[in-house]
Amino acid sequence: MTVVHSHITQLNELGYVALPGFMEPAFLARLRAEVDTLFEKEGDLAGSEYKQEPGSQRLANLVDKAEIFREMILNERLLEYVRLVLGSKIKLSSLNARRVTPHWGEVQPLHTDMSALPDEKGYWVCNTLWMLDDFTPDNGPLRLVPGSHHSGQLPRDVLPDPKAVHPNEVLVTGQAGTVVVLNAHTWHGGAANRTDNSRTAVHAFYARRDKPQQLHQKQFLRPETQTALSPDLRDLLALDDSLNDQLSSKVNIRSGFMK
Repeated sequence: MTVVHSHITQLNELGYVALPGFMEPAFLARLRAEVDTLFEKEGDLAGSEYKQEPGSQRLANLVDKAEIFREMILNERLLEYVRLVLGSKIKLSSLNARRVTPHWGEVQPLHTDMSALPDEKGYWVCNTLWMLDDFTPDNGPLRLVPGSHHSGQLPRDVLPDPKAVHPNEVLVTGQAGTVVVLNAHTWHGGAANRTDNSRTAVHAFYARRDKPQQLHQKQFLRPETQTALSPDLRDLLALDDSLNDQLSSKVNIRSGFMK
């Protein structure tokens, strides 16, 4: 176990922890270049495998699109943190990117991912945010309400306006190369970008094994991609899991806020 004890405490109590310098400079450069290439290549269709969002560009189904994405989701140091939230039985739920447009004044409503609430077994969604740019207070950083994962409530059910600034919310900022591990039952959303530049992150989203995937990986990964995957990746993607096929083929809610 390489997880720092203070990080465990923060993740348990606040619902998130930021890991500065998690990405080595060379890896960050490779990842940024691959994401830039895909945004240019896919153009207006970017993100169409999942959902497109006004004010941002999205990429989806990234496991299918480059080796570096398969490297990142299998990073064992990262998975240690994910297992602290979800327990030992985990799978990738989706792998997406989000780039917020310059001068986009809208905020995402506070939400939990997949509108998830903890159940009798505990937490079942955990997201990780990989900063490809510096996140500043003004360029659309992550906003969240620390400790709200303990509430057992969805913000849309108890807040008059989930888009409004919450009195307890914080902005999660950091330098490019930082990774944020988020208990995705924590109320969170993207803030407004008031700058002249876009800001980009990749989101590796994990779920407990007995819950559906946000993007059913088996349906979206090309056969040639699936054939080339290692046993560890096949397991993480739940490609040979009949229960996952049943759960993920009929999931109704794939986002906590996008219709």
